Amino acid sequence: MDRRSFLKNSALGGTAAAATALAAPAYAQGKRTLTLVTTWGRGLAGVHDSAQYAADMITAMSDGDLTVEVKAAGELVGAFEVFDAVSSGQADMYHGVDYYFLGQHPALSFFSNVPFGMTFQEFNNWYYHQGGQELQDQVSEIFGLKTFATGNTGPQSGGWFRKEIHGPEDFQGLKFRMPGQGGLVLGKLGASVQNLPGSEVYQALSSGAIDGTEWIGPWADEKAGFQEITKIYYTAGFHESGPNLSLAMNRDVYDSLTPAQKQIVAQTAAASNIWTMSLFMANNASALQRLQASGVKIMEFPDSVWDAFGKASAEVIAEHMDDPLYAEIHDSYMSSMKSSADWIQRSEGTYTQQRNRVMAAM
Repeated sequence: MDRRSFLKNSALGGTAAAATALAAPAYAQGKRTLTLVTTWGRGLAGVHDSAQYAADMITAMSDGDLTVEVKAAGELVGAFEVFDAVSSGQADMYHGVDYYFLGQHPALSFFSNVPFGMTFQEFNNWYYHQGGQELQDQVSEIFGLKTFATGNTGPQSGGWFRKEIHGPEDFQGLKFRMPGQGGLVLGKLGASVQNLPGSEVYQALSSGAIDGTEWIGPWADEKAGFQEITKIYYTAGFHESGPNLSLAMNRDVYDSLTPAQKQIVAQTAAASNIWTMSLFMANNASALQRLQASGVKIMEFPDSVWDAFGKASAEVIAEHMDDPLYAEIHDSYMSSMKSSADWIQRSEGTYTQQRNRVMAAM
């Protein structure tokens, strides 16, 4: 599979290619209302807040010349339909996580998260200063989109289970909700993986349609109410070490903006990136304390399970290396992660280890 095959074999890709071949339209005059569709149910803690924050900031910074109207999942299109809706021009922009759309192009995983992938800081290093944003533009252009990093949840939890996980064999036949490449990893361990939008997860877990689920982290998970169903919670996961959220605009709509309006969108995305990450991290610790107080058992996967995650993750990530664009993005991503991780471990990693040791003795 290569980049040309996506354009040749996809009517959507072909339409996008034709659209991007046209000259950019003249800047639109006057006040405009832009429709933003999301992959999130209205009110989902953190992620819907991130979409609303971005919409409100664009509206405010443009003095109302651009009014962004948020349509949560299901209000205009379904959660998994937002990519096509914006690419085709049915909506102007979407806010979501791009691993939902790996069927469009597998390289989209690198701009959300891959198993054993980047943390928030590592992603930002790559995205803003080592070519990540430019590579994202290459993927987005295939589908007539202009995409920005617009939020991050920080490291996500391993998830909620009805029974404890003692070894890799416990995933055999387990009905588990996990999207993206992480879900493909669990599939290799024998799990029956479900890809459900966030607004449907509680009901699926409550009814027994699934045996377990990951969602985000203590705060968002508490708000979702999973502790009402099961008390077994694994707080560290392999699958989303710092998943990035995206704001994607229809390319024709983006090209019709004035230079100042384009900068408003870009700077809104950058601000939302920090604001969203801080929102989750500010709330997770107290939420975890409340979960423990309510009887939730806080667990960690044993080393044998982590080893199995690692082996299966390497297989999943390597599966699309025959696609030139995927391979280019993979190599750039991995090189940047290795470089960033080495310095962070030697500096911040050593500092926090020593700080915690010293403070514990005081």
